[in-house]
Amino acid sequence: MDIFSSSTSMDPAKEVEDHLLSLLKPVNIAIDRGDSPIQQFYRNATIFLTGGSGFIGKQLVEKLCRSCEIKKIYLLMRPKKNKTIQQRLKIILNDPVFDELRKKKPQFQDNVVAVEGDVADIRLGLSDMDWTMLAEEVNFIFHVAATVRFDEPLKVATLINVRGPREALQLAKECKNFKCFTHTSTAYAHATISRINGDVEEKFYQCPFPPEDLISMAETMDENQLYEIVASVMNEWPNTYTFTKAIGEEVIRTSGQDLPKCIVKPPVVTSTYLEPAPGWIDSNACLSSPVGFMLGAGLGILHIHLIDKDLITCYAPVDFVNNAIIAAPWDTVEKKANGETEVPIYTVSTSGCKIKWRLFSDYLRLEETLKLASSVSVWYCFGIETTNNFVYWLLTWLLHYIPGYIIDGLVDLLRIRPKGIPPLMKVYRKLYKITKAYQYFCTNNWNFRDDNLKAMIQRMSPQDRIIYNCDVTTINFDNLLKAWIIGLRKFIVKDGLRGSDIGRTCYSVYSGRGNFKFPTALSIVFRSSFSKGHFIIERPLTSLLAEEVVRLNCGDIPACVVRPPVVVPAYYEPSPGWSDLSAIYGPTGVSILKPR
Repeated sequence: MDIFSSSTSMDPAKEVEDHLLSLLKPVNIAIDRGDSPIQQFYRNATIFLTGGSGFIGKQLVEKLCRSCEIKKIYLLMRPKKNKTIQQRLKIILNDPVFDELRKKKPQFQDNVVAVEGDVADIRLGLSDMDWTMLAEEVNFIFHVAATVRFDEPLKVATLINVRGPREALQLAKECKNFKCFTHTSTAYAHATISRINGDVEEKFYQCPFPPEDLISMAETMDENQLYEIVASVMNEWPNTYTFTKAIGEEVIRTSGQDLPKCIVKPPVVTSTYLEPAPGWIDSNACLSSPVGFMLGAGLGILHIHLIDKDLITCYAPVDFVNNAIIAAPWDTVEKKANGETEVPIYTVSTSGCKIKWRLFSDYLRLEETLKLASSVSVWYCFGIETTNNFVYWLLTWLLHYIPGYIIDGLVDLLRIRPKGIPPLMKVYRKLYKITKAYQYFCTNNWNFRDDNLKAMIQRMSPQDRIIYNCDVTTINFDNLLKAWIIGLRKFIVKDGLRGSDIGRTCYSVYSGRGNFKFPTALSIVFRSSFSKGHFIIERPLTSLLAEEVVRLNCGDIPACVVRPPVVVPAYYEPSPGWSDLSAIYGPTGVSILKPR
């Protein structure tokens, strides 16, 4: 379907968003019926959720509240940055991810309650009163909280990713009307060096270190002592995150033997596909996913990638991940009722889709994609992929650091840095660090098996397959990447999905594809944010862009371009010499400021 074929004047980005929203109609109709098996399973349920302030957690709360009649959701939260848990909860619930839910259920916030605690602490940092209250009321626990920093000290990672699940399971054991415990791990927990180019199955692998021993040492030793003891068994894992998540899975297997429990293992989690809005993502998740790299490339900031472009990707939109997280407890309870005793593991994987990384970069170069370019792009969108560390370092200097130093120097010299915009070099250094951290995953390949997930999907009712779609093979790749672009523009860049024609023209200027050519080195647009809109510091480039926009869009409308020279105060009208303060930037200002 050509969604750009309309003859209306609607911005192409808005047309794409409307098309994607139309794909949600069957989902909304199925939800409104309210009688699917999974919806009935959660009716009047009380849920305790850790990690509710994170990317996955926020969308999970939204989907549960929007698709089910939930009695109450308790979110484990801690005070942070001089904000109380109530202040933080208010900020979280004001996130755009809840906009559609607010329209449908304006009072949903009354059912979401923050309880003070910390997943890194004993008994989750809960007070005795809150612990007792949760044990009395809670039916389901979703343990989503984790530290996802790859360079997290082993001691911290152990207390959060290993001891945290143990403490959450202890609460589950004491719940009086408990139904299921769901632990969110990662598909990469057992993506070890020895399994490169092999299968990673939905099963419990041999644990590299006894969980209780690791917890005990983390509680009593300093970081250096702990690392020296554990380093020899960490050789198969690239970082403390995947290592501790692997041990965390063993905690789930061995603790709470009689509890209904399951593990859901998403791969790299990206922007939403459709729900609750196409392409929704928050700023914290943006840089740590392929979507962030698409943002950098699309804005003309990021040009070099340390990646094997012929590798099969493994990613999943957050709405598909959370649909699996919601459906897994239903399937687990059903299986336990049928006499199955093993703890099921469900991996959300796109390995079987055989989508290579090169498709992402190739897609950004398509003519149809260029119609969705943002007007705030600062350079020509291009990218170079390499797996060679030296080449990556060299090109980083040539394409990132050197231009970054020049632009930061000019911006600081002219004192025109927009408020809240960090120096470009700070962005580039952070990107370099993130890229090096992801190198292991972007230059190696694993085949993540998802047999259990596929079997669960087959057991779901037709209605639940629509409401809680976690079948990644149903994702239209073209629509997905369009959703990512729309989401980045709407929720991160925040350009209002307007000005795509300007963005398209910018691309023509920067790349020399238009009717005129302009040196790329001069194609820098300085923008300063003010309380009302944007003020563009005038340069010849912006005039060229404006003229090209007029030429491309005037159609049959009579139009002309006026090119004044330097403008000075009035000669006669409305009064001789009339001017205003803006004239200080012209010859008038020079004459005023000239020393006598």
